[in-house]
Amino acid sequence: MKVLFYNHTGMVSGAERVMQMILIGLDRRQFEPVVVCPPESPMLALAQDSRARTRTLNQLEARFTWRLDRIAKYLSSFSGVIRDARRIVIEESPALIHANSIRAGLVMSAATIGLDVPVIWHAHDILPHHPLSTAVRLFAALTSTNRILAVSEAVARRFRGIVLRPFTRRVPIDVIRNAVDLDRFQPNAANGAEVRAELNIYAQQPVVGIIGQLTPRKGQLELVQSFARVVSEIPDATLLIVGRALFNRDEEYAAELMRAAEALGIADRIHFLGSRDDVPRIIQALDVLVVNSHEEPFALTVLEGLASGRAVIATAVGGTPEMIQHGLNGWLVKAKANSELASGILTLLRDANLRAELGCEARRVAVARFSIDRFLSEVNTLYEHALQRGAMPRPNSLNSLEVKLSAD
Repeated sequence: MKVLFYNHTGMVSGAERVMQMILIGLDRRQFEPVVVCPPESPMLALAQDSRARTRTLNQLEARFTWRLDRIAKYLSSFSGVIRDARRIVIEESPALIHANSIRAGLVMSAATIGLDVPVIWHAHDILPHHPLSTAVRLFAALTSTNRILAVSEAVARRFRGIVLRPFTRRVPIDVIRNAVDLDRFQPNAANGAEVRAELNIYAQQPVVGIIGQLTPRKGQLELVQSFARVVSEIPDATLLIVGRALFNRDEEYAAELMRAAEALGIADRIHFLGSRDDVPRIIQALDVLVVNSHEEPFALTVLEGLASGRAVIATAVGGTPEMIQHGLNGWLVKAKANSELASGILTLLRDANLRAELGCEARRVAVARFSIDRFLSEVNTLYEHALQRGAMPRPNSLNSLEVKLSAD
């Protein structure tokens, strides 16, 4: 049974890593994957590495914006991509389409009008408060072949909004939370010691880290500002910033981070490591992993920190509270609250026993709730129900995490 996977961008980030997880774990005896994505791109290479047949389609240029000139440009991009996507769908004749973003869902739902092909929109992002979001919801309700796969309850709630409340049956929204590779991300003191040695950080030196694309919504600047207070109270504390700017407008942000570190007098306490292909080792070297995002649908970095048995401090936004219960398997703070973030980091750095307790429970929760086997089982079940046009039972919710953690 052929499943056509469509990724609207050639860039590789969290959503593409999740799709790769599905491609690698897909039961090839039951499903034949075909990946459609932009040519000569990292995404194309990723798909080929996942042993999937590929087709190419020009990258979709579309973003939420208030500028009418850009909206016109984006509509033109949609028109061309939809036309070419329809041709590919007709040629491939898939039983099911897995569109790996909301924008990909829009393309494939438009491209399959009249073809009666089920389309799963994999919603990795929280819809912004924007008039176009209402248009997206209304378009999803135009046909009964659409099904929304949300990565968290937070994403599902925002996608449904008020508009789709009357259309629960017509536009089912299923929640399947992401998974983490429990073998790749696990506690490993030896790896952590090696990384510290490579960076000339001594064994007992307090190390804090943040990992992700350098962009304002990830909150690296607020962390740098907060870290100035940490250093004032723990002078030998060190901050590792892992990641790079992926888009031109973020290059200025990356430069701003460095300027802020200099202005605050803590540049010697911060390592800007750029992109790394050894993220598991970096996490294993940390005392505290920070996820300081302004908004997060369901951050893979949080899962990776939990699986690595680290003390994770994260903003209580989006799907993050569905992974972390404050004080039990991690530490939650308000977004954009620098004083609270600094206090939380200081609390964790000063209490090794607390860090150990949080890390131990974090690993247990990751193993119990976020395994790849669990994830793939739920995805396979979703495919079966989408093909049958049936209603899929919702996966167990983590909204009652605080009750279930102590019961496991």
